[in-house]
Amino acid sequence: METILERITIHPDICHGKPVIRNKRYPVESILEYLAGGDSIEDILQEFSDLEREDILACLAFASLMMREKSIKIRKDEIYS
Repeated sequence: METILERITIHPDICHGKPVIRNKRYPVESILEYLAGGDSIEDILQEFSDLEREDILACLAFASLMMREKSIKIRKDEIYS
């Protein structure tokens, strides 16, 4: 997993320091939103020809890692609003 996570970079001059794919201006957050919205990996790759399948998998691995590192408190009314 460490090798795939090397595809995720953070630099203060790129996208305000948000995690991005390979120093490109594709925030991990945006890719995850596409996936959450129902787009497949293939859909994303067709839309952004300079991305690779491993980039998308790296976003998922990064999100998984972040969920293990942080706890998020969500109020019940935020879930159903």
